[in-house]
Amino acid sequence: MDYQYDLFVIGAGSGGVRASRIAASKGFKVGVAEASALGGTCVNIGCVPKKLFVYGSEYSHVADQARGYGWEFTPPTFNWTTLRDNKTKEIERLNGIYKNLLENPGVTIHKGVGKLLDAHTVQVGDDVITSERILIAVGAEPFVPDVVGRELALVSDDMFYLDQLPSSILIVGGGYIAVEFAGICNGLGVTTTLMYRGDKLLRGFDDDVREFATEEFAKSGINVELNSDIAKIEKEGDQKRVTLVDGRTLIVGEVLYATGRKPKTAGLNLEAVGVETTSNGAIVVDNAYRSSIDSIYAVGDVTDKVQLTPVAIKEAMALIGYWFDGIEPSLDYDNIPTAVFCQPPIGTVGLSEQEADKRGFDIDVYQTDFRAMKHTLSGAQERSFMKLIVDRGSDRVLGAHMVGDYAGEIIQGLGIAIKAGATKAHFDSTVGVHPTSAEEFVTFSAASLKKR
Repeated sequence: MDYQYDLFVIGAGSGGVRASRIAASKGFKVGVAEASALGGTCVNIGCVPKKLFVYGSEYSHVADQARGYGWEFTPPTFNWTTLRDNKTKEIERLNGIYKNLLENPGVTIHKGVGKLLDAHTVQVGDDVITSERILIAVGAEPFVPDVVGRELALVSDDMFYLDQLPSSILIVGGGYIAVEFAGICNGLGVTTTLMYRGDKLLRGFDDDVREFATEEFAKSGINVELNSDIAKIEKEGDQKRVTLVDGRTLIVGEVLYATGRKPKTAGLNLEAVGVETTSNGAIVVDNAYRSSIDSIYAVGDVTDKVQLTPVAIKEAMALIGYWFDGIEPSLDYDNIPTAVFCQPPIGTVGLSEQEADKRGFDIDVYQTDFRAMKHTLSGAQERSFMKLIVDRGSDRVLGAHMVGDYAGEIIQGLGIAIKAGATKAHFDSTVGVHPTSAEEFVTFSAASLKKR
């Protein structure tokens, strides 16, 4: 059968763009459907604008801490519209770059929502398009639980385009997005409460990291409420009245739900076509990212494996390697370096102490916390935390974890070392860069061993 395309991609986010432009450069005739802005969640309403907001929010702390270094400022003022609109200009610039990335190798962009009609057919608006292969890369969307008054709450997508900042905000959730926006709002002068129904924030991270980071969030001025949840949200003038499960009430300017993201598969017509999904809508794929229908593939957050932009890009590249070079995909989902851009930031790679125990490793745990040199003069009480998980039998470093300034930058280098199989002896024999916080990772001694 003659198809209009060799590959048709639904979703022009990080994974979809990478797969389509590389496939086109290798000779495939490629089309892409995108209903929103090019670049997907990361570029438009995720990693990029959020990191810009993190940078913006950090300046309030810098201004305060500079006095210890001899700098005096008149009381600083913050203009929300300047940050918001400058961010939007940068995102629009990036949208243009993504458009060129697609069009230069010959990818045809179809504006609209893609919907499957059968194993080789997609409908975009009034257009019916056929393709030998179909790749679904639509990502994920915010999940809000079924709470009375949920329509009054914001989700993370909304935060990037608010007309004005509220004077106070209640952020519900305990993951990446919740703690990052808590730091952003707190830094921008918003009275911030972070509420989570569990007893510890950041589920899935090392327990010591979770506890240490939570203490630092509270120290920075964020009101952290654990073991708490919302029963009802009501409008009260231009404020929100929030009734908690325990009967307490709070009056806040806005409520932000950051309670996770679910695969954005509603409306794709997957069930009718026979594409298998999990209970939360994620597309089930094999090691070659093929769904239950041979001609339909999926990468990125829509598969709900690891919801990180670089993972979606790696999966797309692995898929291209499989199609064009016959290389079996072998992405290691264990040793993925990642950062949480909360304040202070978190960087982590490899196994947590709890996961190492669960997998049966006999481990030594080295850890330390300290007040960074910068804050000996700044007056800030912020502390940093570092931790190494080491397999006793092989001396291999199984995991590295950090809470503190530049954690994301530092953990990238450690990610390479751990991916390469570095041992504690390798760390010990490496000369530290002095004076830095990072040198703590190569100076752990027996005195730093955690009693377990």
